[in-house]
Amino acid sequence: MTFRGIVKGAALLAAAVLLSGQTRNNWDTVVVETEHGHRVGNPEAKVKLVEFFSYTCPHCAEFAEQGEGVIRLAYLAPGRVNVEYRHLIRDPIDLAVGMLVNCGAASKFPGNHAAFILGQSRWIAPLARPTAAQMQRWRTAGAAGRRAIASDFGFYPIMERRGYRRVQVDQCLADQAMATRLAETSAREWDRPGVDSTPTFAINGVVMPGTHTWPTLEQQLKEFL
Repeated sequence: MTFRGIVKGAALLAAAVLLSGQTRNNWDTVVVETEHGHRVGNPEAKVKLVEFFSYTCPHCAEFAEQGEGVIRLAYLAPGRVNVEYRHLIRDPIDLAVGMLVNCGAASKFPGNHAAFILGQSRWIAPLARPTAAQMQRWRTAGAAGRRAIASDFGFYPIMERRGYRRVQVDQCLADQAMATRLAETSAREWDRPGVDSTPTFAINGVVMPGTHTWPTLEQQLKEFL
């Protein structure tokens, strides 16, 4: 082999090693839509975590604030754990958020999810003290009710910051097939033994009873790893 060939071969090998390392350390960017929701991370990870959650659940937001960043950096990115996010729909507002989070390609899910779950305290206030007129609008069937929710809770600006135009947001809110799918999938998850509150977690197919906080879940993840 010529000297030029040796140099070229070494460069290609170095590039391959570099790319391989990048892939191993960025599993948190690998997102696929599943039958139940979205899975983020290495599909061959030793530990497979499922999070059953609701966007109107304050405990879910608290968990996200404490644990999402750690999970992403210490468990997802290195490929040690993958996480499947499954919706547990509790109310019309929850359904509307779920539809917006699922708006667009699967790759958009993590960012959409973070925008709503980590920003919950900034948009959820109307749910605490709704007027009779607001409750009536929110209960309106179909896209009209979901547009009212998006308007009253300030979802349009949230989605705009995520790069969506208003027409795209309205298209997703009008997607009745998506609404039906999310509602039916959620109903099946609520019927799963051990899933009776939010958030609930399963590790390698086993629901962890009594696990609802990040400190408890972190200890269990360490035990499984």
